[in-house]
Amino acid sequence: MRADGKERTVQAQAMAANMPPLLIAAERVAATFMSGLHGRRQAGPGEIFWQFRRYRSGDPVRGIDWRRSARSDLLYVREREWQAAQSVFLWCDGSPSMAYRAQDTRPAKGERTALVGLALAVLLARAGERVILLGTRGEPPATLPGLAAHLARGGLADLPLEAQALARHGQAVLIGDFLDDLATIQKTVRNIAEKGVTGHLLQVLDPAEETLPFTGRVRFVGLENEGTVEVRRAEDLRHAYGQRLAEHRAGVTALTHAFGWTFAVHHTDAPAIEALVSLFTALSRRG
Repeated sequence: MRADGKERTVQAQAMAANMPPLLIAAERVAATFMSGLHGRRQAGPGEIFWQFRRYRSGDPVRGIDWRRSARSDLLYVREREWQAAQSVFLWCDGSPSMAYRAQDTRPAKGERTALVGLALAVLLARAGERVILLGTRGEPPATLPGLAAHLARGGLADLPLEAQALARHGQAVLIGDFLDDLATIQKTVRNIAEKGVTGHLLQVLDPAEETLPFTGRVRFVGLENEGTVEVRRAEDLRHAYGQRLAEHRAGVTALTHAFGWTFAVHHTDAPAIEALVSLFTALSRRG
């Protein structure tokens, strides 16, 4: 029996009512991403997990990928499925510092991190990839709703992450503020890289953490039991703070590149789709 349009609408509404709000938001971001790909006639999630080469004389015509070839004046053959990304290991920072937001009009860092991570998981799942959540206490969730519920409540392990159960030739995507000391970040990257897994770090910061825009007397309160610091002229700290942040970021960039990983930065006042594009592009260009 086929449902009419009204019945399908009711069914869709019922399904949405049972979906975690985070998953609904992630589905929307993923849909926006896919709409942009189709509009630019670029490869979709399923396509980037295949390797293509130029068609050569003698190749069987049945091997031509007409969809890929339609985006250029050349013919391409889909040669073999990429073996390096059968599993994508995802970690989203859920530590107390991720609750920070300088303005109520912006999402907290943790909210944005979870949204981007889950939207990426939606795209990867559609491409047939296995997404495994890192840092769980117990068996990681096996479904998108389960993953969404896990990310929404937080509780993932903090850095440094261990990597005992990682399969070789996968990829890791780590999303957080990465304001930890460099030794801790390096230990995490090394633990994962030594398992034969390549990776991508996305640093998510509130714009205020980038520019320290405060003036006058300000009391800074640590979100992870660091205590409080009160200063009379916050603007006097801006230059030194900017230098420290730049040095730290340069250190993170250097250590990730040393292991063949990528590193990118995202601010919470920018659209979530920008972070998704950055990660998706990094995954599609892996070696």
